[in-house]
Amino acid sequence: MKEAKVILDTERLRLRSWLDRDRDLFREINADPKVMEFFPVRRTHDEADAVLLRLNDTITETGLGFYALELRETGEPMGFCGLSLANMPAVFPVETVEIGWRLATRFWGNGYVTEAARALLHFAFDKKHLDAVVSFAVADNHRSTAVMRRIGLHRVASRDFDHPRVPDTHPHLKPHVVYAVTLDEWMQQRRGAGWA
Repeated sequence: MKEAKVILDTERLRLRSWLDRDRDLFREINADPKVMEFFPVRRTHDEADAVLLRLNDTITETGLGFYALELRETGEPMGFCGLSLANMPAVFPVETVEIGWRLATRFWGNGYVTEAARALLHFAFDKKHLDAVVSFAVADNHRSTAVMRRIGLHRVASRDFDHPRVPDTHPHLKPHVVYAVTLDEWMQQRRGAGWA
């Protein structure tokens, strides 16, 4: 991880591949009980490092993944926002791409995720020519579902599911809600907002 591949820039943010200097931030968000409130695990430093390497490998191999998110002005890493294969064949078709995010708590409340995720939807449909993008979260994770609505996704209740990788010892974390937007819906939103 010696040189970052820049995916895109927004007014305040940069989405890029991961660097060695991001390890401390990635360890922090994977161990923070507030950030990980809706996940059944907290990762050790070694586990977080291994996940970070896998994320970068996926970005290199596919061009998709959960990209590092940094402040352009300072270069400070904040967390991640990205597009990745959902990788849950029991729930979604194999080619399904999800949009997801996670930030260190000190960056919450500034609209960074909304800004990055909107830009990624442009990237998904204009550059990657995807047919649709989904997002999902624990049903009680109102902070994430609010972002999903702000960026133009809508609830698809018929696709809600119990997460197969959440252990039965965490029953309150199993129910997940699904939001999605198709290319056609995205284009209609663009025309309605005067973007096209």
